[in-house]
Amino acid sequence: MAREGGARRVPARAESVGGRRSSSRNKVPGASPRLLSGLPVCPPPPCLAKAMASKLLRAVILGPPGSGKGTVCQRIAQSFGLQHLSSGHFLRENIKANTEVGDMAKQSIEKGLLVPDHVITRLMMSELESRRGQHWLLDGFPRTLVQAEALDKICELDLVITLNIPFETLKDRLSRRWIHPASGRVYNLDFNPPHVHGVDDITGEPLVQQEDDKPEAVAARLRQYKDVAKPVIELYKSRGVLHQFSGTETNKIWPYVYTLFSNKITPIQSKEAY
Repeated sequence: MAREGGARRVPARAESVGGRRSSSRNKVPGASPRLLSGLPVCPPPPCLAKAMASKLLRAVILGPPGSGKGTVCQRIAQSFGLQHLSSGHFLRENIKANTEVGDMAKQSIEKGLLVPDHVITRLMMSELESRRGQHWLLDGFPRTLVQAEALDKICELDLVITLNIPFETLKDRLSRRWIHPASGRVYNLDFNPPHVHGVDDITGEPLVQQEDDKPEAVAARLRQYKDVAKPVIELYKSRGVLHQFSGTETNKIWPYVYTLFSNKITPIQSKEAY
């Protein structure tokens, strides 16, 4: 698969611009002065809009289990017309279809292990190959440095965002999370409950709580994520494409995420839609 065109470097983090710390009077959790100055978003000049339309956006979202990645991804995909490519969704599809990749992944999952790098990379490279002409947002991949290096071989990323959520908040969210296994739809009993307790809104099928979402397993999952994700985050930070957002409520960080993406791709839906 041929490597795609390069991406222009952008500020490294939401809290830091050009290597300098932002002044305290401009600080808003999860937003840089550049993002704040861009609100409200004005339509780009015609020449820039044309360039934005012709450039295929390559973006990644990182975050620990329970950080709200799925909700943020859904909003980004609908607001900017991006393909939301979830590694978890593709794994479930392959496991259900009993493919070779699905069988290998299932063996690891049943043992409580992470899906091996070569298995998930093979799966995601195949999915990306079929979407070469589309804007996309990766969710759940890359998770390790090996996976990030594999992704490097086929494209350069324009944006990487990471969601920073307090440890205690994550533990509480995960212990209150229920899932519809067939679709991967996620519910939270506190802020996104199903219409009928224990039942999927769309299919009416029963919801389940994953074994690793139970309180005794959550702490181990979060420690594992931190250890594995740190070098990936540092890699993208060093390249100047990482933007960090801190907060416990999606609605509060959403305007800044929307503005960030608006600087790279023309929106098809207003941020006020949410």
